[in-house]
Amino acid sequence: MQNRYTGDIGDFGKLGLLRQLRRTGLSIGVNWYLTPDETHNGDGRHISYLKNGVFRACDEQLWSALGEIVDSGNREVSALERPDILQAAFYSKPLDFADADRSERQTLRWEWHSRALQQLRNCDIVFVDPDNGLIVPSADGTSKSNKFVLPFELAEYYRTGASVIYYQHKARRPDEFYIAQNKQLIASGAFPNAETLGLKFKKTSQRYYFCLMQPQHAVVMTHCVERMLKTPWKNHFVLLEG
Repeated sequence: MQNRYTGDIGDFGKLGLLRQLRRTGLSIGVNWYLTPDETHNGDGRHISYLKNGVFRACDEQLWSALGEIVDSGNREVSALERPDILQAAFYSKPLDFADADRSERQTLRWEWHSRALQQLRNCDIVFVDPDNGLIVPSADGTSKSNKFVLPFELAEYYRTGASVIYYQHKARRPDEFYIAQNKQLIASGAFPNAETLGLKFKKTSQRYYFCLMQPQHAVVMTHCVERMLKTPWKNHFVLLEG
């Protein structure tokens, strides 16, 4: 996540999903995986949904609140940490690797993750929001690795008893690639007894949300998603097969 994305179509989808899950009574924690803003592309400009009643029908309160934030010009993640948007615990310390070498990046990341784990330790569901999703080999250990989540970080949240949801950006690969990637996580043994569920948000740049659910949460979370897909959200989310 970068501050410049605040209030865009991606936020509408992810917060819409988390708001639905919060209504089940499960507590939510959010690690924004905040990184410094970049300027090399136009990401964050996908805000035309705020003029479209089709999106308003999904969650009018959320739609209006994000519109107010965009109109105000205060596009920072802190603006989203309001109880009327989402009742949750938040971790928003940036993961910044500027001017750090490889060994320093490892230390910075470990300290950052440890603080996040402590901040969100009592949450039933932890949502992590990296720019790109799961780490890929070409980024591992580089200055760009802060744009990804590491599998062990997901596993440590799961070990606290939380169900984990991670964001995955869709690049030029089919759905099956990301489904297989998620299956490899489960097969690693780091998420004992986890049940999994995947959603694709279809609008603008497509994105995925993969849920690694604790057994005690799986029925409630699955039923919640099924109910959500019977509302106007069905025009924007699709359940992944496999």
